[in-house]
Amino acid sequence: MIWNWQFAFDEVLPRLLAVVPVTIGATLLGFGIAATLGLAFAVLRMIRSPWIAVPTYEFSEFIRGTPILVQIFFLFFILPSVGIVLPPFTTGVLAFGLHYATYCSEVYRSGLENVSRGQWEAAKALNLSTYVTIRDIILPQAIPPIVPALGNYLISMFKETPLLALVAVVEIMQEAKLIGAETFRYTEPITMAGAFFLVMSLLSAFLLGRLERWCNGKAR
Repeated sequence: MIWNWQFAFDEVLPRLLAVVPVTIGATLLGFGIAATLGLAFAVLRMIRSPWIAVPTYEFSEFIRGTPILVQIFFLFFILPSVGIVLPPFTTGVLAFGLHYATYCSEVYRSGLENVSRGQWEAAKALNLSTYVTIRDIILPQAIPPIVPALGNYLISMFKETPLLALVAVVEIMQEAKLIGAETFRYTEPITMAGAFFLVMSLLSAFLLGRLERWCNGKAR
């Protein structure tokens, strides 16, 4: 099939741009949940009480051991049977956030465990609370080395947003398929959607590299 530039710019591009906020919004909101829950899981895993650490570990292993598609379907199709009905977009964001939180928790945990034990002991000697110790002493040292790993999960989540189409969320890849189905021309919409993911992934990698250098500079 010959590439049609007029069709690409007049028909495809405006429709794809209209759903870009859905794709980016799902990624950012999902990663916000993943980053927050991941830190909480990491801290809970480090608590000495087996009544807290063990269930957190088992839950994380269960989530990591099942496909994210199954988790999306569970939230969307199973929860309504017990009276919990979530909008499609919310379902996707929660599924992404919960799934990637278990991976982020391992990244956080490795960062926290790499901080010298003497830092904890010094904070305890100064009679600092656990919250203040983690916020002001431990996290500023633990975060910079783990920025690249967290960034990789952000990019991975972004590239998995087409899964949202399976619960009726029209993101950029689903819109490309709809255009193809309506016009019987798939070359332009699918290629342009793929180019969007490529450009955004490269841009994200560049910005994350800048963020990593900034964090390392602040940590010195």
